[in-house]
Amino acid sequence: MPSDPIDIKYVAHLARLSLTPEEEQKLAAQLGGVLGYIEKLKEVDVSGVEPTAHAFPLVNVTRADEVRPSMPHEEALRNAPAQANGLFIVPKIVE
Repeated sequence: MPSDPIDIKYVAHLARLSLTPEEEQKLAAQLGGVLGYIEKLKEVDVSGVEPTAHAFPLVNVTRADEVRPSMPHEEALRNAPAQANGLFIVPKIVE
């Protein structure tokens, strides 16, 4: 358990929770257990462990950025519900 008492009413206020007295007691005990476990983890020697963001390396799979033939302009506009001057006309969504 942490040495400082937990102000469970303040924590509940920050989380926008309304707790009954029984729920406050239960949450205080659970939060105390979590904080006690974190204190235990602080005792572990990690001096030889390299910091990581993920347990294993992540690599994005992306295609090569190269110029390729695309759909002709006229074909892209063929099914457009509204068009003008070679552009798509879309409804205004920002006032």
